[in-house]
Amino acid sequence: MNFAINYSTQAALLFSQGRLRIDRFKCPDWPELIAEAGQYRPIAVHFNLNAGRGKLRGKNLESIAHIAEETSTPFINLHLELKKGDFPAIPIDSTRQADREMFFRMALSDVEIAVRRFGDDKVIVENVPYRPNGKGLRLSVETETISRIVAETGCGFLLDIPHACISAHHLGLDPTEYISRLPVHRLKELHFTGVQDLGGWLQDHLEAQEKDWQMLDWVLKRIQEGAWPKPWLLALEYGGVGEKFSWRSSAQVIEEQGKRINTLIEAL
Repeated sequence: MNFAINYSTQAALLFSQGRLRIDRFKCPDWPELIAEAGQYRPIAVHFNLNAGRGKLRGKNLESIAHIAEETSTPFINLHLELKKGDFPAIPIDSTRQADREMFFRMALSDVEIAVRRFGDDKVIVENVPYRPNGKGLRLSVETETISRIVAETGCGFLLDIPHACISAHHLGLDPTEYISRLPVHRLKELHFTGVQDLGGWLQDHLEAQEKDWQMLDWVLKRIQEGAWPKPWLLALEYGGVGEKFSWRSSAQVIEEQGKRINTLIEAL
């Protein structure tokens, strides 16, 4: 299993100094940033693609294929998400069967577009976070729907652990119960960061606390036991570039948490 971390100038400096051991830098699909990060390590591209909003048909899939090929990124990721702004008439916490079937059909159509272009073995769908005070509809995180989409298309699954913990909290479920209901039998990639309550908003992409490490330990134990397949990549999504990440890209945190994850991966 490879280890990646979000590209940041702090992480690049640590790597250059021999204080950060990684296999790849994780980057969004921004050519300039990919070129910058690629001077240090191979790149794992995380594409800004969604399934469920009916907008994948207008995307330039050939450009995406080119980026994936140039960086040797093995999977094309899709975020399974329906946003309130797309369907303002649907309550954010709707569980109506008609709404559920509508999202399933739209998400399925988008994933099938990607599968037809790249192949079911190259497409992975990612679970997103649900917050009642956010923009994403509850329909997006129902485990039965996510599992149906994976089963119907034959694609793989990207487990974002903090996203799952945020969703589970707002659904009133234990996070291990929620994750176990997801299509983890098709696991291809893992994402991990800390989750903290910032004024009533559960925020990820933060320094991991002990509760977060306990969740990662549980996930890795399931993999080690053979209950779930070993993913190609574990990505620490702490740090980044730009104002959005300026207050959460501590070199000390990157170094300490990078070392801890390396130890966990070696234990597998």
